[in-house]
Amino acid sequence: MAPTPAPSRFDDEQSRKRGRRISRMFDRIAPTYDMLNHLLSANTDTRWRKQAAGMLALDGTERLLDLCCGTGDLAVAMKDGGAGEIIGTDFSPEMVRLAQVKAGEHIRFQVADTTDLPFEDASFDVATVGFGVRNLQDLDAGFREACRVLRPGGRFLVLEFSRPPNPIFRGIYHTYFMIVLPMIGNLVSGGGGDNAYTYLPRSVMAFPGPDALAERLKQAGFGSVDVTPLTGGIACIHIATKP
Repeated sequence: MAPTPAPSRFDDEQSRKRGRRISRMFDRIAPTYDMLNHLLSANTDTRWRKQAAGMLALDGTERLLDLCCGTGDLAVAMKDGGAGEIIGTDFSPEMVRLAQVKAGEHIRFQVADTTDLPFEDASFDVATVGFGVRNLQDLDAGFREACRVLRPGGRFLVLEFSRPPNPIFRGIYHTYFMIVLPMIGNLVSGGGGDNAYTYLPRSVMAFPGPDALAERLKQAGFGSVDVTPLTGGIACIHIATKP
């Protein structure tokens, strides 16, 4: 079998440009991000985060890393759910700033690239990510980094949008997600050249389904992966365990 060609400098530069563009897009929509998430999901996203924290059964002894933390909602839910020390990271400086304001001194946030984390091997008990892995330039690299920084037996929780399996529900959902959500989101957030709320639903449609995502987690070094569909399959929680 012929070796896979190494990425060219052109590919690397294109990837970096796309990363910077997405980071600027999230910086721009950060002030209205929370309000729109709650409005457009009828506050279901809050219930999903609370359920995710409950599934981990945190007891206050865990050191937890929340990746792609956005404005900190999942990190705060994990703190409310009983987590001990929490560090949140995101590639958008404005998201990180707002997350720190929201959480106060109880959680530490910093700007970091999920595909190249500034932490030592086996330094966390739990890692989480909510609605963020879709934005990674290299999904598999992000999963490998999450596995690297976890201790043996550590758990990685991924809360992410999915596509409902029921064809009727899926049709209704797609209409809302691809037409109604971008229209309202871009109107409230100010629209602009980035078309943030057009990008977001398209990123969901292009994202691997639950089974494929579980397989990617295993390929990144995780052992067992448990998958829990939420609200008819609109979203899923994956919990992967490091051997």
